[in-house]
Amino acid sequence: MLKIRYKEVLYGGVVMKHKWLEWAQKIQALSQAGIAFSKDAYDIERFEELRKISVEIMAEYTNMSTEKITNLFANETGYQTPKVDIRGVVFQENQILLVKEKHDGLWSLPGGFCDIGLSPSENIVKEIQEESGFNVTTTKLLAVLDTHKHDHPPQSSHYYKLFIQCEISGGRAISGLETADVAFFAKDQLPPLSRKRNTETQMHMLFDFLKDPNKETVFD
Repeated sequence: MLKIRYKEVLYGGVVMKHKWLEWAQKIQALSQAGIAFSKDAYDIERFEELRKISVEIMAEYTNMSTEKITNLFANETGYQTPKVDIRGVVFQENQILLVKEKHDGLWSLPGGFCDIGLSPSENIVKEIQEESGFNVTTTKLLAVLDTHKHDHPPQSSHYYKLFIQCEISGGRAISGLETADVAFFAKDQLPPLSRKRNTETQMHMLFDFLKDPNKETVFD
């Protein structure tokens, strides 16, 4: 995983946080599409050079070598699109289900990247069972959010996050391979959150659905 150092950039007379990361991501996406669809050998060469520049930008602001960044950040082919991260929202007695991540020791909604071959519902049912021990059924898509528009820390990729409400149908609280603990928390007693996975603002938004089950799906 890339560990990204926070830095503010002066742009157009205004201080903008992490603008370098946005530039690197856009250059990488454009170069990847150019390599995939260009027919002219000279254009492909130029796009490959742009991809190298995006890697150099990432290397300048992270703790990793250009080789590792290339493998993680610039090794895909075809037209680049945002990655999909799916999170399960399970309420019980006015509390929300969270799992403690072994990776950073912080708490998040159960979930993760969508797997090829599984639908969003199938993905989140699997993730919740593996990370928390509970069997669930899906009931409603609550939100589809763009991480660039929310207060997540900067990350090397662009993500869309799907929040799907589920109901427990069986099982019991058991931590999994990637989780160290499983618990339910009230809105005003949330533990330290893994902000790259979910933010406090998003948690409060999700509790709005508990208060108003007819609330419309939130997007962007």
